[in-house]
Amino acid sequence: MARTQLEAARNGETTAAMKRVAERENCDPEFVREQVATGQAVIPNNHAHGALDPMIIGREFSTKVNANIGNSEESSDLDGELEKLHTAVHYGADTVMDLSTGGNLDEIRTAIIEHSPVPIGTVPIYEAVKHVDDPAEITHELLLDVIEKQAEQGVDYMTIHAGVLMEHLPLTDGRTTGIVSRGGSILAQWIEENGMQNPLYAKFGEICEIFAEHDVTFSLGDGLRPGSIADAGDEAQFAELDTLGELTATAQDHGVQVMVEGPGHVPMDEIQRNVERQQEVCEGAPFYVLGPLVTDIAPGYDHITSAIGATEAARAGAAMLCYVTPKEHLGLPEEEDVRDGLAAYRIAAHAADVANGREGARDWDDAISEARYEFDWRRQFELALDPERARSYHDQTLPGDNYKEARFCSMCGVEFCSMRIDQDARDGDGEMDDLDGATDLSESPAAEANLPPVGDHDTSGVPGVDHDTDSEPSEADD
Repeated sequence: MARTQLEAARNGETTAAMKRVAERENCDPEFVREQVATGQAVIPNNHAHGALDPMIIGREFSTKVNANIGNSEESSDLDGELEKLHTAVHYGADTVMDLSTGGNLDEIRTAIIEHSPVPIGTVPIYEAVKHVDDPAEITHELLLDVIEKQAEQGVDYMTIHAGVLMEHLPLTDGRTTGIVSRGGSILAQWIEENGMQNPLYAKFGEICEIFAEHDVTFSLGDGLRPGSIADAGDEAQFAELDTLGELTATAQDHGVQVMVEGPGHVPMDEIQRNVERQQEVCEGAPFYVLGPLVTDIAPGYDHITSAIGATEAARAGAAMLCYVTPKEHLGLPEEEDVRDGLAAYRIAAHAADVANGREGARDWDDAISEARYEFDWRRQFELALDPERARSYHDQTLPGDNYKEARFCSMCGVEFCSMRIDQDARDGDGEMDDLDGATDLSESPAAEANLPPVGDHDTSGVPGVDHDTDSEPSEADD
């Protein structure tokens, strides 16, 4: 019997998860099976994650967005992390990574998996470090024990930095920002202090067996990714990528699903080349990119600098975008940072799907444009990416119910509203009757990720998540 989605797909079996994915992507289940069978797409779906609503990551499907959450020694606790999870799901995260490095790791991870309808990812090296006084004391056995425990808990995918090799480290010596991946830096320290090859690389076959047993998906980490545009596209980055290509083939030979993580800082003109190179080296395995940030000058606004790069990466073929929040490089994100980061990345993902001609993706844009021209304010709020914020901004200056029927907003006022002027002119010429505002989103062929509401997962088991966007704002929204 097939242990993984990849094995099932190769055997010609269309699983329940594949059928659910086909519903969400509005496509043929056989197409889903074929994409998984060839390694072009993955369905992170640990057998032990009972609350999961399956989703798919692949360049032939709607662009997905991951949200990182997690505590640190300095900040956040279980309640805080569950609140971040709820916020991430509500604002449209397709997956969530728990990057906790503080206390109560098992308790937090178990609770997140229990309550999450989206796939959960982790970075096991972070927990391994918590078990020793010095990272150099991590043993091969400890790493395998941590990975197996997390797999048994229900983690759907894990970042494994197995591509950071001893022979790659000298290639980072001339970098402006050195090694910026937490996992990459820990492993580099381990290699240098022990004089041995990366333990994740040395034990990769055994990790594959654990993953195959539980159907955990590899997210092959880019531990030598550039941390500044000065370091983008250097020897270290691409030497690791070549190793990741080899590891992709090894994992797939074990029947394990694989996606590959991509660089964090890349100038705009180099993004397409990066995506194309990864697709070639890794035989089309889904590319999962952090940003990339296209400039390094904007601390506090890196959700914007990175969303620009993320749009270009997804347009070029990246399958999933890892969001960046305004706190990037500055501090641990809180609830509002998660909201802002997800908004920026849902925009990036949707814009790329529209640019790539993904079927039905533009229907959402057309529907809200029609509502805007008709001054249907309630419909505009309902269709907005973040309905609560759109309504709140409008009501800051025109809060009364009578203004929900007004043919103007406070930006132009009644006298200078261009659309009112245009409508009046058309009405006088008899042209208004010819306008067709008939985009019916219920009939759209778009994937769920490209239709409102954005947080479309089954959240019945997630306490605190409210998708009632038709209600009036609470005091907290004002």
